[in-house]
Amino acid sequence: MELLLAILIGILFTAAVYLILSRSLLKVILGTSLLSHGAHLLILTMGGLGGSAPPVLIDGVTDFADPLPQALILTAIVISFGVTAVILVMAYRMYSVHKTDNMNELRGNDEHD
Repeated sequence: MELLLAILIGILFTAAVYLILSRSLLKVILGTSLLSHGAHLLILTMGGLGGSAPPVLIDGVTDFADPLPQALILTAIVISFGVTAVILVMAYRMYSVHKTDNMNELRGNDEHD
């Protein structure tokens, strides 16, 4: 299962870097979202896939799952959702003012494709 998640994390990181390096602002935002999801899966995988062990300590239980990765991922999901919402609103405002989402046109460069 860890190998499958490692491959999925690699695919997410690859797609995220490809999208972040594009010229469209919407693709850059989608790439940052994919990058954060890849980081969430990386934290989950590095924390260990606990199986059926409970995440709390009870008398007599010797095997338990670590609840810290799940708590970190939950917090990171909420933060990344908020950041993505703010970035989308800013991109919408920029598109409504400048009528383009091409990064070269927004920078003022003369080269267009």
